[in-house]
Amino acid sequence: MRRRQKPPLPKRHGLDPARLRLPEEGSWATIRDHLVERLPRVPAARIDELLAAGAIVDLNGPIAPDAPYLPGGAVWFHRDLPQETAVPFEIAIVHRDDTLLVVDKPHFLSTIPRGQHILQTALVRLRRELDLPDLIPAHRLDRATAGLVLFVIDPARRGAYQTLFHRRRVYKRYEAIARYDPALALPCTVRSRIVKERHVIRAFEVAGEPNAETLVELLEHRDGLGRYRLTPHTGRTHQLRLHMNGLGIPILGDDFYPELTDRAVDDFTRPLQLLATTLEFTDPITREPRRFTTTRSLQAWTDPAGWAR
Repeated sequence: MRRRQKPPLPKRHGLDPARLRLPEEGSWATIRDHLVERLPRVPAARIDELLAAGAIVDLNGPIAPDAPYLPGGAVWFHRDLPQETAVPFEIAIVHRDDTLLVVDKPHFLSTIPRGQHILQTALVRLRRELDLPDLIPAHRLDRATAGLVLFVIDPARRGAYQTLFHRRRVYKRYEAIARYDPALALPCTVRSRIVKERHVIRAFEVAGEPNAETLVELLEHRDGLGRYRLTPHTGRTHQLRLHMNGLGIPILGDDFYPELTDRAVDDFTRPLQLLATTLEFTDPITREPRRFTTTRSLQAWTDPAGWAR
């Protein structure tokens, strides 16, 4: 396996620089001309500023503003960061050793940088706060979902743990709070076909061979609400949220299902009442059993009045 080329720029805010490979074929006179065409969302004046500051580099160092185009080469630079609203919740550490870090992610915090969420993500915050520049997640949780996320500290072992999740060899459980329906026969196993199209924010259930399966159990109920245990046997996008919605009991605080609602990025009220509570697997390195449980609880169950405010 070919080793990944080390970037010629250091990490910034816990993030690697962006790498752009220069195509073998092209009629650009300079690297600058190619960048202006390749990065249409970045103003040409900003590209000129970065070049003048020596902030766009190749393996030999900063690129001159008039440097000729080099087919097959590559350049590195740090992207400008978006304006972000700070997520005012802490990440709780559940377990840490030389190889693994298991944390309890709060609601409203993305797992990894994406779109408008860069610094305010679990990965970047943990890299900076714990001085772990090579930290990488073995899997992800939605921004709206709270609970357990497993990160790999040792770069040499990340593939082994990521493969566990990819091959569905990790036993995962969730809890959710939703309306209690006495007519609903539980426990039940929900199976459906879920599709998620690129650039479409929601996923959908469609006719066809099922590709998603969830065991839904009612743990207890009171005051018209139920506390449910959800055990997914597959890992489709928004699977738990779609399956609960399909049963007629959408999860409290869900901004996507049954209806898409517009929530301001700085609105941290009424979080989605979905929590990743358990991760259990056989360690691929030590072959020992591993089991981690959440330290969090769902507010709509423990403090319904506070959640509803």
